Amino acid sequence: MGFNMAQRVAAMALIMVCLNANHCMGQSTPRALVSQEYFNSLMSAVGARCEGKSFYTYDGFIRAAELATSFGTAGSDVLRKREVAAFLANAMHETGGFCYVSEIRKSDYCDSTNTQWPCAAGKRYFGRGPLQLTWNYNYGKAGQALGFDGLNNPDIVSQDPMISFRTAFWFWMNNCHDAIIQDRGFGATIRAINGGECKGRKPTAVNSRISYYRRFCRDFGVDPGLNLSC
Repeated sequence: MGFNMAQRVAAMALIMVCLNANHCMGQSTPRALVSQEYFNSLMSAVGARCEGKSFYTYDGFIRAAELATSFGTAGSDVLRKREVAAFLANAMHETGGFCYVSEIRKSDYCDSTNTQWPCAAGKRYFGRGPLQLTWNYNYGKAGQALGFDGLNNPDIVSQDPMISFRTAFWFWMNNCHDAIIQDRGFGATIRAINGGECKGRKPTAVNSRISYYRRFCRDFGVDPGLNLSC
């Protein structure tokens, strides 16, 4: 049976949508890989006294993930799964298994030489959120990109779960996404998030991230690839 002109136009339109949005193969959203049940299984291991127990929610994670254009949906099916695994691995390490929302050892983290994103009086820019957003310039840039006052109100990253996850994905998409999609390996994400660990001072921390990454890759049924360490 042949196709009429209207059917051909519709078919071509569908093909173009698939090509432009990378939706024709693999997951078209991280939701297809990380279900509510799977996320809840991660949170079930979080101690009752942990501040992250009720703060980090599936809704906050998945909504922020889907707002981060191309996260877990770009490249091959293997790279898509690796990216989700890599994000979760780094987040689990940074937060002690989603236990902490704010950094334990809090410092000001004010780069006074940065005049574009000057520190606000009395504000501290220690790590907050899934990837522990740190430094005044990161708070300033994230706030500008996401629509909140990061310099004058950094605490919102540890108070609003949605903003908290969105800052993590903002940092990820600007610093880690390409490393995974270009198949440079998990180690490149460690360098981007905490390069100090890559100088041989914190091998335990590096191994922790890699262990989490291998775990999520196993769960998602994908080979972790090469260059896992930084």
